[in-house]
Amino acid sequence: MSGFSSLNIIPGLNKQDLPVLYIALPILNESELLPRLMDCILHQDYQSFRVFACVNQPDEWWEIPDKRAICEANLQTLCYLEEFSGSDITVIDRCTPGNGWKGKRHGVGWARKTVMDAIERVARDQDIIISLDADTTFSEHYFSSVTGNFASHPEAVALAVPYFHKLTGREDADRAILRYEIYMRYYSLNLWRISSPYTFTALGSAMAFPVWAYRAIGGMTPKMSGEDFYFLQKMRKYGKMLFNNTEKVYPAARFSDRVYFGTGPAMIKGNMGDWSSYPVYASHLFDELKMTTDLFEEFFFRTGSTPVVEFLRNLLKEEDPFLPLRQNARDPKTFIRACHEKFDGLRILQYLKNRQQDTTGTDEDHLSAFMRKYYPAETEEMKIDLAAISFKRSPLKELDQIRLFLMKKEEEYQVTSGLL
Repeated sequence: MSGFSSLNIIPGLNKQDLPVLYIALPILNESELLPRLMDCILHQDYQSFRVFACVNQPDEWWEIPDKRAICEANLQTLCYLEEFSGSDITVIDRCTPGNGWKGKRHGVGWARKTVMDAIERVARDQDIIISLDADTTFSEHYFSSVTGNFASHPEAVALAVPYFHKLTGREDADRAILRYEIYMRYYSLNLWRISSPYTFTALGSAMAFPVWAYRAIGGMTPKMSGEDFYFLQKMRKYGKMLFNNTEKVYPAARFSDRVYFGTGPAMIKGNMGDWSSYPVYASHLFDELKMTTDLFEEFFFRTGSTPVVEFLRNLLKEEDPFLPLRQNARDPKTFIRACHEKFDGLRILQYLKNRQQDTTGTDEDHLSAFMRKYYPAETEEMKIDLAAISFKRSPLKELDQIRLFLMKKEEEYQVTSGLL
């Protein structure tokens, strides 16, 4: 893993100046899928990289009969990784008896932080961390695409990598992943159209960032799950992010309870008919967000009355949620930035969940209304009866057509966004 076959992707850099890519990989019960990922890694056309893997599970699982098989699978993974002893792979053992997580410090958030912190201790500022999961695949050009992207945008603090879930051929899995991906892309598109700073889609398998930025924000804050969302939000508050890349990653579409929040658990709950945690929000709720964010400059002088302000009053128990920001801001520009940092991606999501309770209509109603309003001509060309669309009953071909259309519109935003 020490070659430099892609030197020409960054004109003007000498061999010694090329960044080393550090692959941050948490692993739990992935002995079946890991070889596929390693094959992708080993066949990259950019060969200046090192892999750091954290094989992990709570130590107490060794004493729990239902969890014993996972512990054994993790031992198989350790043995498998030993086969690469001649390669540049660092394995962090958080799975053998006595070395597993203890107490509340466990889960993918801790595994991801552990492996990234280990990288940070040995890497240079100009090196790059690529966050992956074991169920992910990508082309042989992925590493070089990330390296070239950061070389072209040296001030970028992070890259939210475009993603795509390939269908499996299983009706239940494909219906669930299409519903989930439509939710994510619909959410992202609405944030794009209102110019929210928090338009990123956070996937642990689809993030990259320079080591200097990781150090600047004090590293990753561990969470039991959802750590990728909080991490990218932290990065976004610190600086500008990239949202476009010439190569995608392809996470697996599978039912999985390895984490408490994310694709796998969403598919499991959705397959049982529960999509309450991932609703297709009425698009006018995003307009309410924009109505308030457009007033941030006026709030520098006096806080107005909007649904968002009222929500923050109730949530934060503050009569004027923007008063402390006004008192500490030097000028309107710093005040507006502080407003966006206070009303961040988490607050946006909380607001939408709160307001969605007062809306009428189904998820399908909200999706079809959005498409008709913002993309009327293209929606007409799709020749899908949106009034009859059903996540439960519509043919998978139609749902996939909608997914691909939303992805295309999202890519148009990403390509034109540059560095935000």
